[in-house]
Amino acid sequence: MPSQASPEATGAAGSAAVLLETRDLTKEFRGFRAVSDVSLRVVEGTIHALVGPNGAGKTTLFNLLTGFLTPTSGQVLLGDRDVTGMQPEQIAHLGIARSFQITSLFDQMSVVDHVELALASPTGLGYRFWRSDSTMKQFRPRAMELLEQVGLTDRSGAAAGSLAYGQKRALELALALALDPKLLLLDEPTAGMGLEDVDRTIALVKKVSAGRTVVFVDHNMHVVGSLADTVTVLQSGQVLAEGTYEQVRNDQKVITAYLGQAGEQHV
Repeated sequence: MPSQASPEATGAAGSAAVLLETRDLTKEFRGFRAVSDVSLRVVEGTIHALVGPNGAGKTTLFNLLTGFLTPTSGQVLLGDRDVTGMQPEQIAHLGIARSFQITSLFDQMSVVDHVELALASPTGLGYRFWRSDSTMKQFRPRAMELLEQVGLTDRSGAAAGSLAYGQKRALELALALALDPKLLLLDEPTAGMGLEDVDRTIALVKKVSAGRTVVFVDHNMHVVGSLADTVTVLQSGQVLAEGTYEQVRNDQKVITAYLGQAGEQHV
């Protein structure tokens, strides 16, 4: 089941507190509109899914939300703060963390060292390559807490390169959580996983979403149905439909434009 949001937070934003909002957000690439006039409202404390066929604009929208792309027009607001055009590191400091679709880990570095480095980075220590082991060890207790959250305690001393694929994604999630974000953006969190890892990741996202707001992209409708309080369906860079999973899966426009193409086995 999705996270337990308040009634007004489920589905449409209603009068609940909106943590993330876009207003007529548009991104053009040499005349091609990858994202077109998207107005999105993400309610605080909920899990919000972005779905749509390939080329729908999901990744471009993610990049606009996190500052990796600058919009052609429109606004991005975090709470009541306009973050449009801010650099990724500035947005991260405001409490947004993103987990990427493709993991970027140091194969020879241990799992716990990855997390310690992530915890140190906001303090500036993470960029000092002369740092002593004793300095970094101050982050060890919190690093182990995060590894326990994502189920990697028994792999803390292992080299990241030795982890199975699902474990690497779990480590990536721990690195995002190290920033203590109020908004967590997950880009295809179950991409490339087998069924067992998918179910484990669903449980993991439910666990770490407590007290946070989560926005995620995923093609697997089982994942979307299991996690999302609200689902926004994109097509050709525009919002096609929005509502609960049950509402959008029964929307004829969605069935025709997306689910029908993807295959009924995903519904």
